[in-house]
Amino acid sequence: MKERLRGKWGSLPRWARWVLGVYLLGFAEGACAHISDLVRGGIHAYAAFPHAFIRVFFVCLVVLDPLVVVLVGLVRRSGIWWGSGVMTLDVAANWISNWPSVQADPSQLLQPVGLTAITLFGLFVLVSCLPLLRAMKSADESASRMEDPRSGLDATRVE
Repeated sequence: MKERLRGKWGSLPRWARWVLGVYLLGFAEGACAHISDLVRGGIHAYAAFPHAFIRVFFVCLVVLDPLVVVLVGLVRRSGIWWGSGVMTLDVAANWISNWPSVQADPSQLLQPVGLTAITLFGLFVLVSCLPLLRAMKSADESASRMEDPRSGLDATRVE
């Protein structure tokens, strides 16, 4: 298993490994932030947010963010899809929740943490999603051809 996982990482282009590394760091940081919020504030850590569905979503991120970390760490394309979905919802929820305070004080967008950082990471995930999926598919196809004991035959073809 360890060698196969190493092979999956190694078969990716360098840029794709870097992008996956950024995914791992970003989603791990998000998981830690939400776990920390729940440890400090309990199940009502997000009670200040006006919408119940957003409060529930932020609590769910304690599971969703680590799920993305595991799937991306295992070099699964599903991790990229999950990450894209999670970040789309996360960015939307943060903008909905913070819009009144952004209107009152737009300078808060200049802070290096918070809404701006979440938005930039979300954009990074969405912009890199399709190229990363293509690179992972290409690496999977070339690895499966290399593993085929029959010379020159495509391992994915069913006879």
